[in-house]
Amino acid sequence: MHFILTPNHLNLAETKLTIEGVNLVEFFGVNNAKFDIIRRAFPKLKIINRGNTINAIGDDEQVKLLEEKVQAIQEFLFRFGSASIINIEEILAGTAPTNVPTEHNKDIILYSPYGSAIKARTPNQKRMVHQIEDNDIVFAIGPAGTGKTYTAVALAVRALKNKLIKKIVLTRPAVEAGENLGFLPGDLKDKVDPYLRPLYDALDDMIPIPKLNEYMANRVIEIAPLAFMRGRTIDNAFIILDEAQNATNLQLKMFLTRLGPSAKCIVTGDLTQIDLPKNQKSGLDKALRILEGIKGIATVYLNEEDVIRHRLVKKIIKAYEKSEEHEKTLRERRKEPTASSNPNPDELQDW
Repeated sequence: MHFILTPNHLNLAETKLTIEGVNLVEFFGVNNAKFDIIRRAFPKLKIINRGNTINAIGDDEQVKLLEEKVQAIQEFLFRFGSASIINIEEILAGTAPTNVPTEHNKDIILYSPYGSAIKARTPNQKRMVHQIEDNDIVFAIGPAGTGKTYTAVALAVRALKNKLIKKIVLTRPAVEAGENLGFLPGDLKDKVDPYLRPLYDALDDMIPIPKLNEYMANRVIEIAPLAFMRGRTIDNAFIILDEAQNATNLQLKMFLTRLGPSAKCIVTGDLTQIDLPKNQKSGLDKALRILEGIKGIATVYLNEEDVIRHRLVKKIIKAYEKSEEHEKTLRERRKEPTASSNPNPDELQDW
């Protein structure tokens, strides 16, 4: 909100409100029926809406009251999922809402800028949601396509919109996977952005682009390679470490010790897709072992049943798992001392 000096030397306030985290049809109503009720409640203000934004100009106190009422309506919708015209009128009048909806899809994490629901769709994704409510650190382990990163980012954005935190920090190791960062074109941001693209993609689904650019510019949302976390203490934040299987033991220890007293953290990883060089060992497996049982730290394992990508992805994951089990069996047989246990060389070929 800011103030305008008019020719009559009267201070008028102007505000721009963004409706986020709720179903836009439920907020504005069909053909703007609910929004018209809001406008009629503030006859001294000039109020217009475009998309998911509301612009208002007029008396300072009335503008502040409008902001409070809009926030109250959003909180009601986020809690109950819907609001009748009577509910809207009661909130505007400052009376306790009656006939409050009793059923709301608790699996909905938030609403996209386009009004669609972003929700936990599988039992293990729902476990992620519940565990982060009861713990400060959650490990989400599973194969590609199980929604680990997407669900984690949604939870972080919800916490930001609900003002439970002041910032979001998203990070992942910049594993070079055969390419040297120094030979990639552009400045440092250009070099590391390809590694962070999945995080940007998730954010694009959840926050309007202008608002996201504002958050990024003001460092309310920060995306950086894991190496940039060294030496920091991050508090009042929701922190996500993605692709943690590509972090070494020292890197993972460094990251986990960056958390401030009011921070929340989700670590995602897939132990079957380690891209580290052969002379480096992933620190994720060790972290899962030594941190097991510590109060405040939880682990959720996702599997092919949680895959929400193309229908063939589940079959691909199962095929690779079957192949890896077969290869593991052959390796174990080769280590057995008896001659009879030596496998046929043809068995060792890729199948």
